[in-house]
Amino acid sequence: MKISVILAHPNKESFNHAIAKASIEILHEKGHEVCFHDLYEEKFDPILPFNEIPKDVPLPSEIEKHCREITEAEGIIIIHPNWWGQPPAILKGWIDRVIRPGVAYEFLEGDKGEGVPIGILKVTSAIVFNTSNTENEREKKIFGDPLETIWKNCIFDLCGVNNFYRKMFNIIVVSSEEQRKEWLKEVRQTIIEYFHKD
Repeated sequence: MKISVILAHPNKESFNHAIAKASIEILHEKGHEVCFHDLYEEKFDPILPFNEIPKDVPLPSEIEKHCREITEAEGIIIIHPNWWGQPPAILKGWIDRVIRPGVAYEFLEGDKGEGVPIGILKVTSAIVFNTSNTENEREKKIFGDPLETIWKNCIFDLCGVNNFYRKMFNIIVVSSEEQRKEWLKEVRQTIIEYFHKD
């Protein structure tokens, strides 16, 4: 399978980077083709210019590459911290510029954008790994778990990806090395489960 792995964390020593490394290793071990992007390392430009909004306009080569990879991907893994209940701005910009009409979704003929789009990604499964310093119960009770809503309902469901899994690892700031090792085992096992070869 062709799996797209997108990482958004500025600190190379972060647990997010460790998750990405473990993800890529197990994907290669299982014979998958990996398209990996560290958005901060690549200095991805998150700003969506006005002239890029229409569906069929020519795109910058970098954005065209990302769009092509997502179109071809059979699986997606997104890795990022929970910042104010949202992805980092660089990842939000990646969504704005790459998860676009004609790439990830389409509107019915005659629909000028007022209807519900049809997802066209051929992705069979999507996984989102998050890190946080907020307890799960507080995240759900006080904040309503906005990242679950964003990724599952607002993005992947809309783009036709029905097999979705998200895991929040917390509390990172006080986690031990042993705990992180266990979490990385969970990352590998999750990837094996969702991206097995038939």
